[in-house]
Amino acid sequence: MDVLRLTLRQLQVFVAVARSGSTTAASAQIALSQSATSAAVNELERLLSLKLFDRAGKRLLLNDNGRALQPRALALLDGAADIERMAWDGDAQAQSLRIGASTTIGNYLLPQLLATHLQARGANAAPTWQSRVVIGNTAEICAAVAAFELDVGLIEGPCHEPTLDVTAWLRDDMVVVAATDSEVARLAGEAPDHRIPLRTLREQVWLLREPGSGTREATDQSLLTHLRSYRRSIELGSSEAIKHAAAAGLGVACLSAWVVADLVAAGRLVRLATTLPAMTRQCHLVVHRQKHPTAALRDFLALATAEAGEGMAAR
Repeated sequence: MDVLRLTLRQLQVFVAVARSGSTTAASAQIALSQSATSAAVNELERLLSLKLFDRAGKRLLLNDNGRALQPRALALLDGAADIERMAWDGDAQAQSLRIGASTTIGNYLLPQLLATHLQARGANAAPTWQSRVVIGNTAEICAAVAAFELDVGLIEGPCHEPTLDVTAWLRDDMVVVAATDSEVARLAGEAPDHRIPLRTLREQVWLLREPGSGTREATDQSLLTHLRSYRRSIELGSSEAIKHAAAAGLGVACLSAWVVADLVAAGRLVRLATTLPAMTRQCHLVVHRQKHPTAALRDFLALATAEAGEGMAAR
């Protein structure tokens, strides 16, 4: 076997500097002095006979060599962390999962999926079993999976991270809703075919998610082709906030049918028939291509796939 000259600590220092952009900021993250951090970077470059950073004053910016090394370093560090977790508590850590979900899936589908996953493991679950769920927008979840901070992501929008394997999962219906007693709902009731025309939709105040969310990307793709622009709009940071704002009469929204089902059933929101074509979006599962899956991760992915095939979205 070849003698390895690199150390995991050097790679850990490299990743910290790459993320923070300076040895000073990185040293605070990894409990090293600034001089030791700088020395570790220099030693790594010497061992590789490659410059990994461009120096711009006190800033260290990844060059092409550094960008090529970063995903490999992250994969090695993630594997080493798995080994340490196994050593600390093999049974519990082999079952642990770090799951990321974009907001609609995280709030409305993931709790059911996790409950089914834990019930399936039953007596095989160790008493100290722990997991972590992170809910964010699609871009945030994909970035965390790409950085090995999460084992798997369940996302509503397209993935733009080239290091991830993306698997089609559920399909989600997108619907236009407004307050039941709103003017636009009244117009829908008075229209001959009960469908709101484009000219009326263009006049509405649109309640939107922030750029980077799967809901916003799906909304833009579905609506802007026909509306051309949102003449009046309000951005809110969650679909929950949007649906309650719509129910209060603040404007109209295009949201997942999963999100609005409760307020529609309660009579506070109404789904508007429009002249727009039917709108659906594809949800995906994302895992890093270099991720070494544990048994728990394999089981979770198999369950998610099976649940989708059995019509989870309809339940």
